Amino acid sequence: MLSERQKRILWAIIDDYIISAEPVGSRTVSKKKGVNVSAATIRNEMADLEEMGFLEQPHTSAGRIPSQKGYRFYVDHLLKPYMWSKDDLMALHDFYAYKVDHVEQAIKHMNSILAYLTNCMTFILGPNLSESRLKHLHIIPLYDRLAVSILVTDTGHVYQQRLLLPEDIPWSTLEKLVNLLNHRLSGALISRLDQIVAQELTDELQRHVDHFEKLSDLTNQLLHTEQEDRVYTSGTTRILEQPEFRDVDKMKSILDLVEANDGLVQLLKHKTDGVQVRIGYENDLKAVQDCSVISASYMINGKPVGTIGVLGPTRMDYGRVIGILDFLAKDFSRQLSTLYEKE
Repeated sequence: MLSERQKRILWAIIDDYIISAEPVGSRTVSKKKGVNVSAATIRNEMADLEEMGFLEQPHTSAGRIPSQKGYRFYVDHLLKPYMWSKDDLMALHDFYAYKVDHVEQAIKHMNSILAYLTNCMTFILGPNLSESRLKHLHIIPLYDRLAVSILVTDTGHVYQQRLLLPEDIPWSTLEKLVNLLNHRLSGALISRLDQIVAQELTDELQRHVDHFEKLSDLTNQLLHTEQEDRVYTSGTTRILEQPEFRDVDKMKSILDLVEANDGLVQLLKHKTDGVQVRIGYENDLKAVQDCSVISASYMINGKPVGTIGVLGPTRMDYGRVIGILDFLAKDFSRQLSTLYEKE
């Protein structure tokens, strides 16, 4: 267990290193408000903190930098509540002045403001369609035999596709088909719609829908969705501004991860209450084991449906990023719930 003096010194070193990205010496620490001990005493305590694994000494520098263990202790025990700056509040004001009309637009807009405020790479894992349930299904005629179908889920996902309608089928028959599907499938898992129709509804559809034999393929199209998880990214160029990512090989591995959708999904599929902070080797993926990932679940009508994440150097400003992410994730949940009700 660290003494109160060691805690103050560790906090002072990490606080300075987050800003400067340079090893911190005892003289710098001694000038920090609240430390109140001599440089000689600080040097002794720094040596002890290094021996305990909270600090590291790069090369032959007299200064120290935090280790991943040091950052973990800092996040768990030393963080102070984030106080919003005037610039951040102005950015939020501009953000909320922008009107969004649908869920996907809201996701992209939220991603951009999060990247701007944190100066990190940000990700949003979209609502998981395979775990969603059908809310309702629509079909809208366009012209001739062309129509568009709209499938809406309980997690706010709206899936649209164009359809070529069979010849010589009255529009009233198509409406009857859609109404029956809505009546029998509302609340069913999206991943089971085809199976339910095949095993439970085929006979009923044949009895009540004229010419159903000509509509079976159309029915499958109406209920078919792409169920692959989608990840929205922003702020890739911002992370290049951090000194830790001047290493070309390190940056290439992160960019490769961004291009590989499965890797990002694995990184973000941690549905927990509140904000989760994973530092360095706490991340399973090798590409980000020199980084920190801060994430939070967002909800629609009280149900967790996706994840917002921030990726940056282990030297990131944890208090600021956690405070901003916590606020935006909760507000994003409210915003999506409102949009979903409209849709």
